[in-house]
Amino acid sequence: MNLENPSKENMEFMLNEIAERLSVVNRSIMDVEDYDLDKYDDIKFMYEMVKQKGQLSASETQAFIDELRTVRKS
Repeated sequence: MNLENPSKENMEFMLNEIAERLSVVNRSIMDVEDYDLDKYDDIKFMYEMVKQKGQLSASETQAFIDELRTVRKS
């Protein structure tokens, strides 16, 4: 999958992968409709960080979730 091109499908894929890696229970916070495509680069950066990190501590997981909240639509 080429994630270089901003699209809703790519964003949905990344959000699902982030949710899996963070073991997010409440998947409603990961709904692609709650994110603007202009925040694509922010989400892609978080996706790459989570993917690179592998295992995250509880505080790192919470930090990523908090960061996702900042890029969600108001």
